[in-house]
Amino acid sequence: MTSAPMFHGFDGLMRLSRHEGIDIRPTLLRVLTDLYVQTSTHDFDEERQFVELTSRLIDSVDDATRAAVRSRLATYPNTPREIRRKLGLAPPPFPRRTPAAPPPAALESGDIAFVDEGDDIELVDAPPTAPGAGASPQPVLSMQPADASSLNDMFLAASSRSRAEILHSLADAPLKPSMPVDPRRAARAVIALEQAAMVADTTAFTAELADALILPSITAKLIVDDPLGEPLACAARALNMPGEVFQRVLLFLNPAIGSSVMDVYRLARLYDRIGERAALIMLAAWRGSSMAAARAKYRPVLHDDERNRVRAAAAQTRPALQTTGAQADVQSPLRGSSGHRG
Repeated sequence: MTSAPMFHGFDGLMRLSRHEGIDIRPTLLRVLTDLYVQTSTHDFDEERQFVELTSRLIDSVDDATRAAVRSRLATYPNTPREIRRKLGLAPPPFPRRTPAAPPPAALESGDIAFVDEGDDIELVDAPPTAPGAGASPQPVLSMQPADASSLNDMFLAASSRSRAEILHSLADAPLKPSMPVDPRRAARAVIALEQAAMVADTTAFTAELADALILPSITAKLIVDDPLGEPLACAARALNMPGEVFQRVLLFLNPAIGSSVMDVYRLARLYDRIGERAALIMLAAWRGSSMAAARAKYRPVLHDDERNRVRAAAAQTRPALQTTGAQADVQSPLRGSSGHRG
């Protein structure tokens, strides 16, 4: 018998990690850590799976990711001992309750065993569940710009088949999707997009798509110009475009796709299988990736550029603080000897 996944949707993240081309292990480790610390206690299977997966990922990620995870787990009181030792974390100030493996009988009766470190095992009866009580809401995580950029890069670098698998994995991944587009705005966008597609006006189509999905124009252009068509399918699904309208868009907007019966058929079938949640997660990834690109554009080239600018500005303002008489006696170092004319 196989054990259930540690978290709802975690198997979707694991499927994403197996795609080649883009290394998402740093993203996977951060998401796994954030999911783990959102719950104050874990049973034996959850802790065991967390230790196994995290131990492998910690050894394969960059120093910045490792430091971020170390900081996150340092303040979590129930970080497993193996992970604390691996990250060089001090033990918690008070003994934590470590889940112990329940005996077979306990698995059938609903009992769970807990043990304080260094103490004997004690069986604790699980509280009765009210009939018809639903499961607690599953945690979802907002993607950081770097994580969104990694997901977007992985998706764009993948083949058509791999893209379909990624979208299938996103359907149950614990990632926070974007808010759905207002239905009235989406309906207006669908009409405008179909009209632009029928006359092959890619400029108008791109502008309307960017406005409706609140995307930078360069991102919308990448979606429209993608030679395989899956990003366009995601964008159309985020707007709840009817399937027959999407097929007409495929036929007339991009001649490279519309002239291929197989491509139109493939994308039409994919469109029917894409869920709104997966499309909105990709929309969140596009928006986050745009933020990451904007931050990188204005990032200093050297790590201490900002500090050097502050120093230079402070050096330039010092002469202004002196008295008028002193300014007449002290020559500015920026002028040198050029201030004296013979």
